[in-house]
Parts: sequence; C-alpha cells; structure tokens
Amino acid sequence: MSVRSPRIPETHRVIGRGQTSAGIDDVVNAPVLGGVGSTPRWWWIGMGISLALLGVYLVSIVVLITVGTGIWGNNVPVAWGMPIINFVWWIGIGHAGTLISAALLLFRQPWRTSINRFAEAMTIFAVVNAGLYPILHLGRPWVFYWLLPYPNTYGLFPQFRSPLDWDLFAIGTYASVSVLFWFIGLIPDLATLRDRATTKFQRLLYATLALGWNGSAKAWQRYQRAYLLLAALSFPLVLSVHSTIAMDFAVSQVPGWNNTIMPPYFVAGAVFAGFAMVLILAIPLRKAFGLENLITMRHLDNSAKLMLATGMIVVYGYGVELFDAWYSGLEFERFMALNRVFGADHGWAFWLLILANGVAIQPLWFRSIRRNPLALFVIAVIVSIGMWLERFVIVAVTLTKDFLPSSWGDYVSTFWDWSLYLGTFGVFGTLFLLFIRLLPSIATTEMKELAHHDAHHGSDPFEEIRADAVAEKGGAS
Repeated sequence: MSVRSPRIPETHRVIGRGQTSAGIDDVVNAPVLGGVGSTPRWWWIGMGISLALLGVYLVSIVVLITVGTGIWGNNVPVAWGMPIINFVWWIGIGHAGTLISAALLLFRQPWRTSINRFAEAMTIFAVVNAGLYPILHLGRPWVFYWLLPYPNTYGLFPQFRSPLDWDLFAIGTYASVSVLFWFIGLIPDLATLRDRATTKFQRLLYATLALGWNGSAKAWQRYQRAYLLLAALSFPLVLSVHSTIAMDFAVSQVPGWNNTIMPPYFVAGAVFAGFAMVLILAIPLRKAFGLENLITMRHLDNSAKLMLATGMIVVYGYGVELFDAWYSGLEFERFMALNRVFGADHGWAFWLLILANGVAIQPLWFRSIRRNPLALFVIAVIVSIGMWLERFVIVAVTLTKDFLPSSWGDYVSTFWDWSLYLGTFGVFGTLFLLFIRLLPSIATTEMKELAHHDAHHGSDPFEEIRADAVAEKGGAS
C-alpha cells in the first residue's frame, strides 16, 4: 500500500515553498536576458579585478617565453616547483563539479539541481588553468603538440611511459567529456532563453546554441538518455584523472612519493578541495542574485557534510603516509617523513596544512555551523589554502632532500611564480563572471521539475519511494 510522504521540514527542503516555473525563469534568467544597464555594479567590479589579474597572467607568460623558465624558483633538485604545485591544485578544484553533476545524478539526489550548473562551469574553468601549467612548464610551450601521436616528417612519437603524456590524455579526456556533459545539460535552458529573448542578437545566439530544441517527447527521451550516458562516463573520470596525476609521483623512486596510497589519497583531496570551491562560489552567488529559495540551506549542509567526510579521509591519508614511512623500515622514507614534519626549512607548512585541513573542518560536525553561510565560507577558504599547502609539501618540500645529502637544496619561489599563480585567478574569474552573465547559473529545467513535484507531493521527489519501501517492509513483517 502506498503512503503519502510526510511534509518536508523547512530545513530539509531542496527548493523554497511556492516556487513556480515562471518565477524560477524570472529569478535565474533575469541577469542573463537583462541589458547592459541591468548588470549589477558588483559584477563590473569583479570583472575589473579579474581582467587586471588576467593582464598580470598574460604579462607573466610573455616574460616566461621571452626569458625562459629561469624566472621561476625551480632549481636542482627542485625541478618541479610552483607550476606543478598549482597544476595539481587547480585540477583538484575541477573535480567537485563532475562529482556533483554525474555521481549525484546517478544516485538520484535531488539536491544536485541547484548547484550542478555552476559547479560544472567551475570544473571547466579550473581545468583550463590546470591544463596550461604543464605546457608552460615544458620550457618550449610552442611545441607542446609534439606530445600528441601524429604523423610527421621528424619521426617524433610520444613517450607513453612519461607522466607528461599521461597528463595530456587524462586532462584532455576529462576536459572534453566535462564540456560535453555541461553543454548537453544546458540545451533545454538555452531553448528557454531563446524563447524569452528580447533582442535579435540574443535570439540568434541562444537559438544557435539550443541546436533546434523543440521540447518534444522524442527530444526529451534522447536528451535524458545522452545525459545519463555522459554521467555514467564522467563518474569514473573523477576517479581516474586524479589517480593519473597521483601516479606522476607514485611511479618515481623519490622518498615520500613512491607510495601506493597516492591515487585514493589524491582523489579524496581533490573532491575535498573541489567542494570547498563550490561553497566559495555558491554562498556569494545565492546572496548576490537572491537565490536563497533555489540554493537552500540543505545544499550548503550537504556540501559541508561531503567536505567534512572527504576531509577526514585526507587526514587519515596523512596518518597513513607517516605510518608507512615508519613501517617500511627504510631510512630514506623515515627521514623524509621527519623532514616534512619537523624540518627547519619548511616544517611550518606541514603544521599549517594540518590546522587548515584537519582542525578547521571539525566545527562542521555541528549542524549550526553547517547552516551558517559566513562560517562555511571562511572554513572553505581556509581549506583551499590548506590544500595548496599540501601540494607545496608534497612537491617542493619532498624534492629539497632526496637520497644524497650532497644533492640537497632549498626552494624559494619568485615574483613570477606568484604573478603567474595570481593571474590564473584572473582567468578563472573572467570566465566565471562571463558565464553567470551570459548563461543560466542554475539548471532551470530541472528546478521546474522539483517545483512541480513540490507543489503536488513534497520537496523531495524520492521521499515517496522511500516511504513506499518502508510501508511495504512493515506490511511484510
């Protein structure tokens, strides 16, 4: 016997009460379809800051190409410095978008619908930054295409044993699938923008991007089939891409890197950093555009729970690393662990990352903190800093001291290291601000489905299924 789902408490809702299809379109699409004069002042301020940082980025690249990689702090033995640190950091941020979109879709989680769109965009923009770093790190970035297997008169062919080639194929696959997944999900919303456009340019733009969408039953069937197939393809990529990045380190013989825990440890860290960035973007976005009824406290609460869970896995990984170093019985591994923790040069970085990634997330055990936007924003920023410090410890601190004391060295970053890194925020900020101005930042079609179900049954479309299962189990007993 079927039972009606109980009334969903306000704090557990994935959409505010009384939302209608027209109301959702008005709230989400107003910033997109409005003219230049309707663009809020904060958007122009943010775009100005982002363009300034983008200019710094372009200047840094010009100086890098004209002078060479000697402008960085890379040296012997620290051949991988800030460029690889920032590469791993950005690729980690790009993981939460695909996890939210693909994994939560496959697991039928309705709370994904309000945050998956801008999280997917975040993934693409973060991967753009991450993908440029290995190319710039080549020293001769203008011949990066030599990494591709293509017929040529020089007889060149990629060295498939090189981690550089692994990165090329991993990032290329991840980026292409993420863009395709993001765009497929946009098509129904682009058709809505096409139909509501007020200017000829907008109608032409969105009609072209909507690919002739007509909303027929056949179109919806093909759309949902393609969307689910891409979700099923994207979910394993979340695990494989950062595992590939981890293998860049794990296949070496460097003490502190040659460790089988690297792939799962890196994946957990990537999702951890990714959800921190989702909160950093979601909290200001819901306030700036008045999206509190669409990005509800449940979204913040669930994102904080996932950030706490993956953060505890990362902290567990830190402990396993130290345990493995002791249990291995190798003096090189034991020394590297001690150098990371108590080293006179960079020991501070380890303890700061423990504070940022281990201690700062502990308030998330409390529901009141998980539902406090300001506290969540501060914790998410601290986590992002901590995850950068983790990459610094793994890459730079590990390379300063290897097997022979005679080859030990130190690492000091330069102005151009930091200018290139800060410039990537300009790339990310410019792309993200253009995205929220030109395209809907929330999946309006999926939100309308939730609003329709909420009006007739309750906020959670899967609550009735769970209630039916409970009732059947009780009847059987």
